[in-house]
Amino acid sequence: MLVAACFLWGVSFVIVKDALSAATPLAFVALRFGLAAAVLAPFAQLGAPFAKGELAAGGLLGLLLGAGFIAQTAGLVHTTPSRSAFIVAISSVLAPAIAALLLRERPRLSLVVAVLLAGAGTYFLSAPESGGLNRGDLLTMITAVLFGGQIVAIAALSRRYDAMRLVWLQIAGTAVLSVLGMAVLEHPRIAWSPAFVGAVAFTGVGATVVALLWQVQAQRHMSTTRAALLFCFETLFAALASWVWLGERLSLLQWLGGGLILGGMVLADLPPTRPAPRPGGGSPVGFD
Repeated sequence: MLVAACFLWGVSFVIVKDALSAATPLAFVALRFGLAAAVLAPFAQLGAPFAKGELAAGGLLGLLLGAGFIAQTAGLVHTTPSRSAFIVAISSVLAPAIAALLLRERPRLSLVVAVLLAGAGTYFLSAPESGGLNRGDLLTMITAVLFGGQIVAIAALSRRYDAMRLVWLQIAGTAVLSVLGMAVLEHPRIAWSPAFVGAVAFTGVGATVVALLWQVQAQRHMSTTRAALLFCFETLFAALASWVWLGERLSLLQWLGGGLILGGMVLADLPPTRPAPRPGGGSPVGFD
């Protein structure tokens, strides 16, 4: 189920890239997440009023998620789906690093190595022989940072509030943020066609609502480490879809960069080694 969700997410990179020829980025994000919020509403138990703390939590998460998706979608105008997917995957490496900084903890060695691997991977993936990072790559790097912060925030806030209601607040907040941004930052343009309507439906319903529900259901039955390993499929599906539909070819050096990013992603998500039990049956101090 989680691999199927990753398939929907991976394919969505190509779908969005193609749809951006018919709409401006913020207009597309507004349509996608507006539809997703409407479809998810029946599952979110919205009958009970939101508490102030819940609204504040949802607002923070919506800001991080919305700004991240806006930057990612705008970045896809200038970069390829494969490069975008690999760079977004860095968020899994940055999340534990951000958490360590916020908690003022000294990051473990494996996390430092993971960040270095991801940095080296980004360098090789950006095709230095072709000019290096472009505008789209830089926007997508902003997405990775924002998504890393969102992962940390949702891990803490979902323990206090209903997870599905928080998810709906994030999605609705993303829709609102993109509408506001559209009014200020761009001259919205939408060229309606059956293909464009299909793209909005696929990303809004399939890659947002259905994939999210599958993820929630699947992660009830597996460890965080196992889930983190399976999330690597999202990036691989994006690269495969880009090759099949758009004919994108990554060079050997770029594949090396992507592999380093995935390696850093796995290393960052591996649980730290717990100390051996103390003599006499005392419980060791460990980290989850």
